Amino acid sequence: MSLLDDLLATLPDAPVRTVLVGVHWTVVCSRGCGLASTIPGDGPHGHAAVRDVGRLHRKSARELAEYARSGNTVEAGIGVAAINSLLDLDESSAVEVNASRVLAERGRGRTVAIVGSFPFIPRLREQVGELWVLEQRPSEGEYPASSAATLIPQADVVAITGSALVNGTLDGLLALCRPESLVMVLGPSTPLSPMLFDHGANLVSGARVVDEEAVLRTVGQGATFQQVEGVRLLTIERRHDEMTKHKRTSVKPPGAA
Repeated sequence: MSLLDDLLATLPDAPVRTVLVGVHWTVVCSRGCGLASTIPGDGPHGHAAVRDVGRLHRKSARELAEYARSGNTVEAGIGVAAINSLLDLDESSAVEVNASRVLAERGRGRTVAIVGSFPFIPRLREQVGELWVLEQRPSEGEYPASSAATLIPQADVVAITGSALVNGTLDGLLALCRPESLVMVLGPSTPLSPMLFDHGANLVSGARVVDEEAVLRTVGQGATFQQVEGVRLLTIERRHDEMTKHKRTSVKPPGAA
């Protein structure tokens, strides 16, 4: 089964309290509060109509999570945010750390491929051996998404944006990674779930909402993620026995002995 199938099959349910689709981020509040990227698509402005708009808050979170299967990326973002609103993370298994710091330490002297253009990339270029950035709409110095099949299998460290779950490409990207590579899924769309380890990730780095009111206020006013208030950045790691099973490289949180 796909990662999305596995996530949906194990979710609890809860009433939906709030659905907010901001220009950059989508928020669903149910059991907790979940974030996902707002991806409007490539069509003309206003073409991506959302089913049952205006009545989404009357659905259960489990019903809304099914929107993650949609080919309409605005709907899919709502679905992924609903998934994230239902996940229950044991924070004792997590490290509060920015994913860029982990990549800098683990990518030192190594070839790193990142799917997604993150703000920390200029700094990271100076900290790792070689850095390849893949983007749907590449800027100067970046590679098109179509280069993934060539570049990802060559990388020692692979970091994949959680937004790939929204646009339906995450499973394919994970499948391109070599078994011995260190693989991270990162960003606010990323489900903070150990289930990602069963699909090839070593590290899962996402956002945990700790102040729902602040998140709704800033996202509703057009915040980029750097401007979103009320979140903690958490990273969970595959246990050593699981990493041995999957033949991946063991890693430690930054600063660990």
